[in-house]
Amino acid sequence: MLDSLTYLLEKLFLLANFSLFNSISSEEEKCIDYCDYCDSLQRGDLLEVPRTLFIHFGIYLGENKVAHMMPDIMPVITNDKCQIQKMVTNKRLLLGVLSKNATIRVDTVEDFAYGSKILLNNMDNTLKMQPLPNEEAAKRAEKLVGVIPYSLLWNNCEHFATYCRYGSPVSLQTDKFCESLKSVIRDQRSVLLTAFLGVLSIAYLGMAPSTTIPTVFIPFMLWMAG
Repeated sequence: MLDSLTYLLEKLFLLANFSLFNSISSEEEKCIDYCDYCDSLQRGDLLEVPRTLFIHFGIYLGENKVAHMMPDIMPVITNDKCQIQKMVTNKRLLLGVLSKNATIRVDTVEDFAYGSKILLNNMDNTLKMQPLPNEEAAKRAEKLVGVIPYSLLWNNCEHFATYCRYGSPVSLQTDKFCESLKSVIRDQRSVLLTAFLGVLSIAYLGMAPSTTIPTVFIPFMLWMAG
């Protein structure tokens, strides 16, 4: 039951628009263009780039290299390092999320940024945590390079980067998603909505365990949780 609930939450997290949960204020942002990074980045810096559905994190290793975690199905189906090292496509990424597989890989700053602005060490202000020495952060990242289990909720790119930078894995995106989910659960209108949708499914698909059990069980669990 717990595994099923975790699976459901992870899929909801995948569908959620992470950009809505971005806690970075415009006053705190320190943006640089990836083409201007040479004068700004130091080994061990924590880098953030906004993507369409989420914020991606990595640790700068020096010499135009960034270590970052990417969901990827390719290491599961091949040992060809050349194929694995190619740019991760959206299809590879999605299949990696669903299969819970990822790699901590090293790419160029340009490939990591993927045309977006880079936020430099912005988490220092957001988390208000004392960062580890830059060299230690970089060495932590280098030590973890390779295939690793992946979870949107418990082990994502933000967990990796904050572990390297601060010594403790934290994901503000996950925390904000869970808080939003809590607010939905606490809203008793969710019970009525799920019950209504369940009745519609029974009316459309007919009375069967696959429709009746969720129609009763889900509203009951929301009611109890609220």
